[in-house]
Amino acid sequence: MTSLSRPTTGIILAAGLGTRMCSSRPKAMHPLAGQPMLTHLLTNAAKVFDTVVVVVGPDMDEVVQLAKPFPTVVQTERLGTAHAALQAEAFFGHGDVAILYADNPLISAQTLTRLIHERHQPDVSLALLAMRPTNPGRYGRVITVNGSVSRIVEWNDATEEERAIPLCNAGVFCADSTNLRCWLHAVDNNNTKREFYLTDIVGIAIAEHALVKAVEAPEEELRGINSRAELALAEASVQQRLRTQALESGVTLIAPETVFFSVDTVLAPDVLIEPHVVFGPGVTISEGAVIRAFSHLEGCFIQSESVIGPYARIRPKTSIGIHSKVGNFVELKNATLGDHTKVNHLSYVGDATIGTQSNIGAGTIFCNYDGTHKHHTTIGEHVFIGSDSVLVAPLCIGDHAFVAAGSTITNNVPPEAMAFGRARQENRNGYGKHFKNSYKTKKRT
Repeated sequence: MTSLSRPTTGIILAAGLGTRMCSSRPKAMHPLAGQPMLTHLLTNAAKVFDTVVVVVGPDMDEVVQLAKPFPTVVQTERLGTAHAALQAEAFFGHGDVAILYADNPLISAQTLTRLIHERHQPDVSLALLAMRPTNPGRYGRVITVNGSVSRIVEWNDATEEERAIPLCNAGVFCADSTNLRCWLHAVDNNNTKREFYLTDIVGIAIAEHALVKAVEAPEEELRGINSRAELALAEASVQQRLRTQALESGVTLIAPETVFFSVDTVLAPDVLIEPHVVFGPGVTISEGAVIRAFSHLEGCFIQSESVIGPYARIRPKTSIGIHSKVGNFVELKNATLGDHTKVNHLSYVGDATIGTQSNIGAGTIFCNYDGTHKHHTTIGEHVFIGSDSVLVAPLCIGDHAFVAAGSTITNNVPPEAMAFGRARQENRNGYGKHFKNSYKTKKRT
């Protein structure tokens, strides 16, 4: 939160539907770098404002749950952005209030702090965020005179000369709570859509001879997201920023443009990431680990000097120990691997705990699901599981045990025991040749 003496409140408008997204999901719930758009803004707003309130639409239980522990209010009728802001009037308090949008999710805490500080400059009654986008398009233009905002003109109402102005409105405002209340109540709906528009408070404030100032910030922060195409542009921008941060922190990315991060990915120095790796939410990787090409990781902790992949899938609630190895076409879920343990090839390990210095042979399957419930497998230290084994949970295999290749294990294996769980082999001398010849005869006939 800011160190300002006046209390600050951030109101996030999140009642918008995903209409232009062609989606039944609320717009605020669409993911960006592994997290819903609203989460991005809540995270940064909580660093700046003493109070954060989210305005949602009716039947948006998913958004309400995501917003917790922040309070929410419901805009029962969608009558415009000014009307939405007024639904949170009871939370305005007696300090400064900023109105934000959930579909402007990338505004940094630093920019929000600058906005508040600009509002506190002498005689400034209203501060707003503005940008100079590469393609201004249909954004409203911010008209300034002697460094102060004189008006905002919407693209539809702008002259050709005004459309040539590069400074565009981002829609975020900050004002003293008393002034904001008055201005919001003064907004009317005399427009084609019969809605109450938040941007109208600029004209109302200026008509009262209030001083309005614009705070400029990069387009990458202030870009609005109203369509799938705009979401893709925002994703590309965020990914570029996350890749740069990783490189600057000592991570090696062999082909940075092919690696995709979540915003909460944590990478220690000297981690090496090969091409075409995807990080879902909740991944932490310790120093010296190697993530080989075409791997997908989510909700996991990879400890130092371990090697993952290529073509590995690490699913949530998985922890990989120091100097461990998860090889090609291996999938782990809700699994803990001890230090110096290997699962090298073509295996599935689900709902399991594996001790240190154990080896899981190629093609091993942990059967953790009986059609109704999940069951756990515990494997001790220095255990060898032969290739093509099937381990049917619940199961416990003791330290230093050995499971023969091709076994189906349904009972616990004591420490130091060798387990065979396969049918006895039978050899019939000469029958192989006879069998093949008989099939050739049938094929000719």
